[in-house]
Amino acid sequence: MQQIDVVQLRKPVMIVAFTGWNDAGESASSLIQHLLAHWEHQLILEYDPEDYYDYQVNRPFIRSEENKEREIVWPTTRVFAALTPELPNDFLIVLGAEPSMRWQSFSAELLDIADDYEVDLTLLIGGLLADVPHSRPIQVNVTASHPDVAARFDVELSTYQGATGILGVISDLAFKRDINSVSLWAAVPHYVSTTPSPKATLALVEALEDFLEISLPEADLRNQSLEWEKSVDRMASEDAEVGEYVKELEKNKDESEIQEATGDSIAKELERFLRRQENS
Repeated sequence: MQQIDVVQLRKPVMIVAFTGWNDAGESASSLIQHLLAHWEHQLILEYDPEDYYDYQVNRPFIRSEENKEREIVWPTTRVFAALTPELPNDFLIVLGAEPSMRWQSFSAELLDIADDYEVDLTLLIGGLLADVPHSRPIQVNVTASHPDVAARFDVELSTYQGATGILGVISDLAFKRDINSVSLWAAVPHYVSTTPSPKATLALVEALEDFLEISLPEADLRNQSLEWEKSVDRMASEDAEVGEYVKELEKNKDESEIQEATGDSIAKELERFLRRQENS
């Protein structure tokens, strides 16, 4: 791993996302890019791609800019320091391609960084494909993998069993090293998974706001989300089979959420609104 810079951070929270298996609709990686676009940040660390990437799986690409030499850009993972004096915490932002090999060593290196910066909380961001309609609010599951962490942060205990990605390995190792980790996963409609889903990214932004009790810029994402939903509406209207399938998903979703339209959801919206007013 290449150390590029060292900075002083205030009670940093680490936010982690990877492209690939953990990133349906590019929802998680787009969240990281959204944060980096709005927060002052600097690159502090970069993984050596030779150690963790199979270039036949994550191929490098050639970049050529006007009046500059062509260069090869290698797949890697980068760590940024984000300075946010307007918020209670600064952040370590991690973004990269999911590594191809040596996941335990990769995760250990990442958590060494967390230890060096005295990180107490790591947020693992993901997107999964689900049988959900694009026309309804995107659900974000906020969970912890271990009972004591779930109790401390008042989140659901994960009951998932099955194949995992690098985020699952990081979560497990974090617990063994006494670093709290909480996962936020957006449910992305599987029938539009091949294109970026700004609506899922917006849902992750709002979940992050609620969990950390902060306010984040989101106007651009909200506009992109509306345009995305309109484009999927058009697609569904032009294909009778897809249209019927979406209607069935909407019916199932509405029936399952009748009891959730309670004071809890209204209170969350009000709290989010008040935070934005305080920061405007």
